[in-house]
Amino acid sequence: MEPWKRTLWILWGGVLLCSASYTMAVPFLPLFLFDLGVEEDAVNLWAGAVHSSAFLVGAVMAPLWGSLADKYGKRKMVIRAGLSLAVIYALIGLVQTPWQLIVVRMLHGLVGGFVPASMAIVASAAPGAKLGWSLGMMQAGTMTGGILGPLMGGLLSLWFGQRLSFVVAAALILLATLAVIVWVREGNAPSAKAKESKLWRDVKEALQDGLLTRMLLLLLVFQLSLNMIQPLLTLHIAELQGELTGAVLTSGLVFALIGVAGILASPFWGRMGEQRGYGRVLTFCLLVSGVVISTQYFVHELWVFTAVQFVFGLFMAGIVPNINTLVVQHTSESFRGRSFGLTTSANQFGAMIGPLIGGGLGFFLDIRWIFVTTGLIMAAAALSMLSRRRRGAEDGSKPGRRQEQGQGA
Repeated sequence: MEPWKRTLWILWGGVLLCSASYTMAVPFLPLFLFDLGVEEDAVNLWAGAVHSSAFLVGAVMAPLWGSLADKYGKRKMVIRAGLSLAVIYALIGLVQTPWQLIVVRMLHGLVGGFVPASMAIVASAAPGAKLGWSLGMMQAGTMTGGILGPLMGGLLSLWFGQRLSFVVAAALILLATLAVIVWVREGNAPSAKAKESKLWRDVKEALQDGLLTRMLLLLLVFQLSLNMIQPLLTLHIAELQGELTGAVLTSGLVFALIGVAGILASPFWGRMGEQRGYGRVLTFCLLVSGVVISTQYFVHELWVFTAVQFVFGLFMAGIVPNINTLVVQHTSESFRGRSFGLTTSANQFGAMIGPLIGGGLGFFLDIRWIFVTTGLIMAAAALSMLSRRRRGAEDGSKPGRRQEQGQGA
C-alpha cells in the first residue's frame, strides 16, 4: 500500500475511535443531568451550558494547537490530544454536580484537537487529485464513530448506567492514540518558517484573506445552526416516543442512522467536489440540508423523525469536507496545521453559541420552531454563496479551475 494510503487508513481508524468516544458521552449529557439533580424545568438551560462550556475554551485554544502542530509536528499534537481526552472522559464518570460537569467539559475543550490534527496530516500526505476523496473518507470515519458511539453508549447506559459509558469512551480514545503512536509517521519535518511563526500575526494574516475568512464564517454559521438543536434532540426524542424510559437507547439508534448517512455520502460528495467544483457542491448541500431539517416542524411520529434525520445526514455530510478541501487548496503545507486550527476554532465558536441559543429558545418555544430556525439559517448561508457566485459571473470574470472553486465559496 502506498504510504499516504496507509497513513489515511490508520488515521481513519483513529478518528473513528475518537468520534465514537465522543458520541458515547456527549449527546447523552442532557439526560445525565437528571442524575446530577437538575430539575426538568431547568434542564434545557443546563444542557446548553454544558455543551457550550467545552466549545468556549476549545475555540480559544484551537489556533494555539494548530500553530504548535506546524512548529513541532502534527503527530505530536494528535498524541497529546488523545492521551488528555482519555483522562477527561474518565473524569466525566466521576462528577457529582452540574457545576463539576461544566468544569470537566471546559477541560475537554482545553485539550482537544485529535481530529483536526489528523485531518492536517492526511491533507499534507494525500496527492492533490485525491484530496477531496481523502478528506471525505476522514469525514466518513468520524461518521462511523458517530454510529458506534451512540449505540454502545445507549446499550451501556441501559444495562449498567451512564457513568460506565464514559469510562469505555476513555478506553477507546486511548486505543486510538496508541495506534497513532505505533503506526503513524509524519512525512516532512516542520519548516523553519513554521517554527518562526507568531500565533496572533498568523491569525491576523489569515483573517485578511477573503476566501479563508468566508470559509471560517461559513463553518461558524453551520455549527451554530447544527448545535442549536443538538442539546435538545434527546429530550425531543423522549417526547416523541412518549416516555423518558429507554430514550438514551432510542437516541443512540437515531444518531447511528445519521452516521450511516454520513458514511454513505461523505466520499460521494468529496468526488463530486473534485468533478463539479467544491463551492458548487457546498452550496447545494447547504441549501438542501436547510430545507430538509425545516420539515421536522410538521413531524409528530418518531419513525418519520428518524427518516428525515437520515436524509438530513446524507446532505449534511457534504458540507464540512468541501469546506476543508477549499481551505487546504488555498493554504500552503507549512500553514496546514494553523489553517485546521482556525477551522476548528470556527467550529467550536459555532458549537458554543448554538446550544446557548437553542437552549434559550427551547425555554420559550417548542423545539419544532428551532428546527425551522436552523433550516432558515442554513438556507440563507447557501443563498449568500449562490449570490456571490452569480455576482462573479456577472462581473465577466473567468477564473481558472482552482480560482473558480474559491469564488464559489
